[in-house]
Amino acid sequence: MKQRGRHRRRRRGAALRAVLAGTALALTAAATLISASQATVADDPGALTPLASSARTGALRLEEHPVRARSLDRLSSSMGRPVGVGTVLRSADRTLRESADCGSEERESLPVAPAATTAYCWDPADTADTGWRPASVTTSGDADDDGLWGTDRVILAGWTHSTTSGPVHERGLARVAFVDADDPRHPAYRWVLLVVPVDGGRDYRGLTSPVAGMVWYGDKLLVTSGPKSAEALYVYDLNRIQRTSVDGPAVGRVPGGWSADGYDYVMPAVASYRFTAGRCTGTEHGTPCPGSLSLDRGTSPDSLVVAERTPAGGDRQSRLWRYSLSAVPAHGGPLATDAAGRVDAVDAYWTGAAGVQGVLSYHPVGAARPTWYITHPPRDLDGHGTLWAQDADGARSARCGSDATRHCWAEEAGSLSYWPQTGEVWSVTDRMLFSVPLTAIDSALG
Repeated sequence: MKQRGRHRRRRRGAALRAVLAGTALALTAAATLISASQATVADDPGALTPLASSARTGALRLEEHPVRARSLDRLSSSMGRPVGVGTVLRSADRTLRESADCGSEERESLPVAPAATTAYCWDPADTADTGWRPASVTTSGDADDDGLWGTDRVILAGWTHSTTSGPVHERGLARVAFVDADDPRHPAYRWVLLVVPVDGGRDYRGLTSPVAGMVWYGDKLLVTSGPKSAEALYVYDLNRIQRTSVDGPAVGRVPGGWSADGYDYVMPAVASYRFTAGRCTGTEHGTPCPGSLSLDRGTSPDSLVVAERTPAGGDRQSRLWRYSLSAVPAHGGPLATDAAGRVDAVDAYWTGAAGVQGVLSYHPVGAARPTWYITHPPRDLDGHGTLWAQDADGARSARCGSDATRHCWAEEAGSLSYWPQTGEVWSVTDRMLFSVPLTAIDSALG
């Protein structure tokens, strides 16, 4: 049923895609630009409105909870010496295919305007109605200011398994594709399952999270947690990737060693962040549910950008905010904390958009303020979404197709990640990994 539903959505979008000649990487129809003043009130997210009162920003306060070092040491002592990113990349056993080698239904999920300049589809074994779906992306451009991890260009993509279909033992699990992007013509990847230590490091459980947002900063990986969890964010250490020893469906310690649903590598959480006001409520002024994440290196210090998860197609406003990152992160998480381990938002806004799928804040050198980019699906949740640029003055988006629609962004899009060294914005659809130059986005938005 899930597969057929996706095909129906794409058939209904055929009229829009008919303006494209060849693949989605070559846009031949001219995009008509639209400003926020021309948009309808129902679709226009409007100008960003600051969350000025401490009562409202107080709901965004986090508290850091590191996993005890002895628990992590006990786990690695039992599982063996941890490995790093390079070991995972050198063992890549899956290949990404360039857009020209992907199917038409895969390419149709790509943005219409601006068009992607780089796009790949995953190994068919990972997308053939398996219950797994990508939702987030981050790169070595986030991890280090030279854009590399060691000598490697790396892309990480977060996937989550359906909670209602597929094998019971896999439901809700989260995994990360470690993509070796050194050769852009032949990128390869390997899976790592995300887990959480339990019982003082004597065992682990699978992380059950939508992983709607993910940011790699230094040697730490921040991922969002699920709405039913007490944690808002989990933290992973890229130097603490562990090998498994048993190939089986279980996740955790089993007779004879360690298992991870058939995956050869796991990454155990080293810390988490919780809202001091309690777990997310999903209400307008209550504790938010974190959704998309991204990194902004244009602030001082660098900052983690967060978008609230709200129901897609609804009318409720969403909150956008940021936390400062520490220049010298502790062994736990990378966010800048006070002496009590608390983290306060340093910038927070309301946006009129609901169901934000991707968020990005970019502050050009010399600019007085950053521009916030957000993506969200159409109100009927069917077809291509919309990308908006917002600031205190208003919002703007692109138009495309014969009917000049604003639904020009990708279908079922995920988070956004900016790679400063290349000027690319990376994202995912349900079947594609792609990038668009930020200059092309700004040009299309007018």
